[in-house]
Formats: sequence, structure tokens, C-alpha cells
Amino acid sequence: MALEWMPREDGKKDHMLHSDMHWGTEPPCVVYEKKPLLDPSGKVVEGLYVAWVRLNNPKQYNSYTTEMVKGVIAGFQNASLDRSVVSVVFTGTGPFAFCTGGNTKEYSEYYSKRPDEYGQYMELFNGMVDAILMCKKPTICRVNGMRVAGGQEIGMACDLAISSDLAIFGQAGPKHGSAPVGGASDFLPWYLTMEDAMWNCVSCEMWSAYKMTAKGMISKVVPVLKVDGKWVRNPLVYTDTYVKDGDIVYGEYKAGEEAKSAREFVKTHQSNADFELLDREVDKVNWTFANLFPGCLIESIDSVRQKKKFFWDTMKNAHRHWLAANMGGEAFLGFGAFNTKKITGKDTIDFLKFRQNIAECRSWDMDMFAEVFGKPQK
Repeated sequence: MALEWMPREDGKKDHMLHSDMHWGTEPPCVVYEKKPLLDPSGKVVEGLYVAWVRLNNPKQYNSYTTEMVKGVIAGFQNASLDRSVVSVVFTGTGPFAFCTGGNTKEYSEYYSKRPDEYGQYMELFNGMVDAILMCKKPTICRVNGMRVAGGQEIGMACDLAISSDLAIFGQAGPKHGSAPVGGASDFLPWYLTMEDAMWNCVSCEMWSAYKMTAKGMISKVVPVLKVDGKWVRNPLVYTDTYVKDGDIVYGEYKAGEEAKSAREFVKTHQSNADFELLDREVDKVNWTFANLFPGCLIESIDSVRQKKKFFWDTMKNAHRHWLAANMGGEAFLGFGAFNTKKITGKDTIDFLKFRQNIAECRSWDMDMFAEVFGKPQK
């Protein structure tokens, strides 16, 4: 060799940022696991892996606690730096939820009325979204169940989404004391039309996985109910009709007696959901990624991501401060009402009374707040 005289260093540098201190196995926690890459026949490819970052808090619909946010950051950052990892799958535990956002109990009982503390929490949240958007491996949101509020936001930070057909999608902030500015207001206009983005962001209306696929927000939806050996598509949703009485109904929810019987069917079988088809589709995407030049792949992905990232980076710091300040007022009411619904029987405040109090220029004090809260039931 012409330059064999040059000093060189061999071996591998350790670029990992995190140990396993932010991961666990018992809920609430984040589970980080490297699973072998599989070829289309199911055979293991030696030395190559898919990193799975799993939100593990099923009793609270995989809502993320402060410590779980750290676990997500650690998972995506380590996967990004792991030479053997081809791609990252972001999912949740169980058949009911991918993620329903921040842990409302923690928000209500600790962070409300502590704006500076919540500002520090939002630094972590912003770091979580950044870790997903900055991951130097392709990211797939495996939507195993409802993807709502902050769960919708961190899911949209991923590159692709493949969903259970029982999943629902939407925001909840304006109904429960916050604003969907942890990514939704930045990402939704890129996924949907401006008016669809507006309505989905503010209405707190839940949309089906089929509707989201039809509108182009997620890549694919598959059935997860296998009854008597046959796959059954979500009976709550119109999946075999496109137009009815001049309106597009594909992906819309059924109503009346049709919906009642469908709800009973889902209630009976959802706990035994089978994710075989979902995992098969995830494996197909991972295999596609594995058979591309890794440098060309991530340059392409980062270039597409940048359009989402531009508005996220533009707004995230200002939103951090607004969200912190909001913890002294509407968030105290909204999260408090949701957290005490088993005591009062109501999960929201009396919005009209609250607006009437504001119209009368009432001071925002505990007496005014008490007027709009539900009362403990005997």
C-alpha cells in the first residue's frame, strides 16, 4: 500500500450516549429491545437488528411519565448510533393503545400550578420529539391501538405509520386544558389538507385508522381481530362502502343499532387482538430499508423530514413557555377535571360557566375555578 506508513487506529469507538438506566420491564417504563432483522421467509439475518422502543404503561393507555420520556430519548438516540441497527419501531404495549399522550395524573397532581417545573418537563418532551426527528435510522410507528393527544404527536414525528384497524387518531388538548402544540400544529398541515388539519387539531374528534389512511396520514391499516380463524375488519367503521347518500362514508364510524352491536363485538374480542398482519407489514418495511444504501437512505429521509422539522424547530421553544404558563390556569382545570372523573363523574369542566366568568372579568382564583369543576359524588 502506498500510504501504509501513515499512523491509523483500528477497533470500534463507543458512541452510545446512554446506559440502560432509563429502560425497564415493569410498567410504567420504556422497553428497549434489539430484534434480529428477518428476511421475507422469516429467517434471521446475522448481525443486523431492528430496535424496538415500546411504551409500557398499559393500565394508563401507555401515557408517558417523565421517566418514560427519558426512556424514549435514550432509545432513539442509542438506536441512531448503533451500527447494527437498520431501523427503529416505535410502539406500545397491549391491544388498546399506542399512546394517549402525557400522564394526566402526573400533570394534574404534580405539574399543574408549577409552571416552571412543567417548563422543565417540556424541555424533556421537546428532546423526545427531537430524538425521533434526528434519529439516523428510519423510524416506523407501529400503531397497536389508540394514538391520541401527545401520542399522536410523537407518532407523527416518525417517518411512517402502520396501524391496527381498531386504532383511533386525534387530539384532546383544547377539551382537557392544553393545546396540541407539541407537534400536532406543526405536523398535521403536512399530512392533511389545511382544513382537515385545523379540524383534527382543535375539534378533539377521533378519526378511524381507515379514515386516516384514506386521507393520506398513515401508510397502511390492517385488521387485528381474528375470530374463528378468519380476519374481521373493524365492524365499527364503514370499510366496504365508499359513498352513501352523496357523502363519503369510507372510514367513518357507524351509528345506531349497527354501532351498538359492533361495539359489543369489539369489546368481546379486542383483548385477544392478533398482530400477525401488523408485524408482517412492519417486517416488509424493515426489509426494504435493509436493502438500500444506508447513507443514501438516511440522506433522503432527513431531506423529507426537514419539512416537518422546520416548523417544529421554529415553534418548539415558544410553545414550551406557553405550555408552562398555561399550567397555572386552564391546564389546572382541564387535567384536574380529567384526573378526578371517578370522584365527580365528569371529565371536563363546565365550559359555558367558565366563559361566562371570563366575560364578567372574574379573577382566576380557586373560588372561580370551583364554580366550573364537577362536585364529588356521594
